[in-house]
Amino acid sequence: MLKLAGVAAGYGAIQVLRNIDLEVGEGEIVCLLGGNAAGKSTTLKSILGLVQPRAGTIEFDRQPINGMPTEQIVRRGIALVPESRRIFARMSVWENLKMGAYVCRGAQLDSFQADLERVYALFPRLQERAEQYGGTLSGGEQQMLAIGRALMAKPRLLLMDEPSMGLAPVLVEQVFEIIQTINAQGTTILVVEQNAAVALSIAHRGYVLQDGHIVMQGPAASLLAHDEIRRAYLGED
Repeated sequence: MLKLAGVAAGYGAIQVLRNIDLEVGEGEIVCLLGGNAAGKSTTLKSILGLVQPRAGTIEFDRQPINGMPTEQIVRRGIALVPESRRIFARMSVWENLKMGAYVCRGAQLDSFQADLERVYALFPRLQERAEQYGGTLSGGEQQMLAIGRALMAKPRLLLMDEPSMGLAPVLVEQVFEIIQTINAQGTTILVVEQNAAVALSIAHRGYVLQDGHIVMQGPAASLLAHDEIRRAYLGED
């Protein structure tokens, strides 16, 4: 579904990504691991067209999306749950979800109510808080809202940037259970995470990004058992 080949990207004189090769197959959960400043968020921004690659190609459904405006990329079926949620704090929960459906047109828009009910089924708390301002929600509720807003765009590929950030362990577990449910419902997922243990526990495959390079990749179970991964990300000797 998604293929990055030889992608290089950065900001001004700063080179962040160097020759990135990454693939996500339809129906998969793929995790991208790495420390701070490894280039994880830049990879997602490059896929969405928020950062234009300096080299290499990005394909979605075997069609190049390099150079496309972000709006067109989203209309093709890619949506992002951004780092730190970035909900609309002075809009209600319902209004935030409605904004997620902004790119839908015609027959897609006709299913708005069904899409809304799907989000409420995944996150009953959002239905309870439908008229409440997004900025008054707890951190966990805001993460639910950010995921729900992205789902309202009817994505085939969902990009998630650090969904566990700032959440209590019990909420992290709940969020990743929801990610598995979303995947089981037919949405392919690429998730960027620093919490390697939880990400690899639900993923099919994983990549490890370090200083802008992919330094390791493979089935999630193999990465989880790898000594280097366990030392670097799980704090084990």
